[in-house]
Amino acid sequence: MAAEPQGVAAFDFDGTMIRGDSFMPFLVRAVGPAKFGQIVIRSSASTAQAYRLGRRDASKAVLVRRLLRGYPADRLDDLGRRYAVLLAQRIRPHMAERVTWHQQRGHRLVIVSASLDVYLAPTGVALGFDHVLATLLEVGSDGRLTGRLQGPNVRGVEKSSRLRSWLARELDGAPYQLWAYGDSAGDRELLAMADHPVRV
Repeated sequence: MAAEPQGVAAFDFDGTMIRGDSFMPFLVRAVGPAKFGQIVIRSSASTAQAYRLGRRDASKAVLVRRLLRGYPADRLDDLGRRYAVLLAQRIRPHMAERVTWHQQRGHRLVIVSASLDVYLAPTGVALGFDHVLATLLEVGSDGRLTGRLQGPNVRGVEKSSRLRSWLARELDGAPYQLWAYGDSAGDRELLAMADHPVRV
């Protein structure tokens, strides 16, 4: 008799599990409103051009480099843990219900997001998720951020690619049934690979 497929639920975070954005508010917390405002104004021309050309990933990389290069990684980790406590309290009630529904059925839960792992990883732990696939920041040998992303921004095709790799590692070829939750064009590929896509 064939084994029942393992249930897996993949959730986008910003705009799906919470209302609005988590990335920009975290950057403000990290560097302060004054520095954030100065850098954003200074970066506005290059950021606007990148968005016009459809290069959202490039504009994000520019902002991370200008704001976080040289930032102590341990300090950002501590800030991320404290921010995660607030994010866990912002989960939309109906999404919290979906998380509970999947957990009660023994499904594996994973967050797949372009936001930063430094705060989404502890948020995932607080919410009882099995894993978090999010954008990583590169740390230099001196323990400070280099200002570069470690690997691609987890958006669009990268979301489905990361999730497929995780499924291959975790389930080792075993059959699975996939639910996916997303809210934007950046989740298109994630939703397309799901047996049960849910547009939030």
